[in-house]
Amino acid sequence: MEVLIGIGVVVVIALIVEYRVRKPDEVILVETRTGMRTRTGRFYPRHFSFPVARTTHAFQSTVDATAKGNLDIRVKLAVTVAAAMDHLPVLMRVGGWHADAVARAAKELEVLLHGYVKEFTEQVSIEQLSSEKIHAWLEQKTAGVKATLGLDLVTLAIQSFETADPQIAEALRQQEHARIMEQTESLSQKARIAAARARLQADEEIARLQHAVDLRALDLRAEHAAKESSLADQQVNDELKRSRKRLEFERDELELLKNNPELLMLTPQAARLAEASQGLKNARTVVSLSPQDLAQGSELLGLFQRLLHGALNGGKEKKSAAKEK
Repeated sequence: MEVLIGIGVVVVIALIVEYRVRKPDEVILVETRTGMRTRTGRFYPRHFSFPVARTTHAFQSTVDATAKGNLDIRVKLAVTVAAAMDHLPVLMRVGGWHADAVARAAKELEVLLHGYVKEFTEQVSIEQLSSEKIHAWLEQKTAGVKATLGLDLVTLAIQSFETADPQIAEALRQQEHARIMEQTESLSQKARIAAARARLQADEEIARLQHAVDLRALDLRAEHAAKESSLADQQVNDELKRSRKRLEFERDELELLKNNPELLMLTPQAARLAEASQGLKNARTVVSLSPQDLAQGSELLGLFQRLLHGALNGGKEKKSAAKEK
């Protein structure tokens, strides 16, 4: 019984010493006959497993290279890498079966980056070199890092790019300053040209709109003049119609007096003669006609004379007829 208890105690101690709890940021690798695989359990034996951290590893590196013409330059890099989960066997082959496998693989990547930078800068003149061009070259060359080193390249940045010779650095700064000033002046002149072109287009548009307004005003004035002319014609036509109606009325009135002479005594002129004859029996009666009544009065006087003449002739005929009887 005591032996069994002792064996149990030894087994428990062995389990406590051997097994570890997997952390959330770790991947547990185990080697099998067919290769490597990952453990998914919460506990793992530490002597038969290898934990790989999922955390990133960052480093900075300074590359002393030469540009075309054997001019010394210095490039500072900032790199962040992490273990490629789908290429862990490659990472183990490069970094070894160690806890710092990612850091060991990052050292290999640093050596590659130095070689890539020197390869590029030796082919380009110092005037044409820039951080953007070096960065584009490194991104192109490190596209297969995952398959060759088992690393995911999280970030790759060019912190600085400068020449080792202060005189060359000053010359480059002056050249860059001149380029920026030239570019600024060019942009300023382009802005002035664009502003002048915009003003010209605005003036043309304003002139075009003003011309359209003038044409519209002319059309409106023409329409107004046509309406006034039409109205004047209508007024003249209306006046002519009224004049014709007045003439027809006067003609009908004269025709009525002509056909019925006895109505002549009812005219205003005859009334005036009658009033004058009643007031002064032995006096001559003078009847004045206004200029408006002159034309009508002359006609009425003629009719009045014809009426009297007809009345006298009628009286004579009646007397002769009576004598004959």
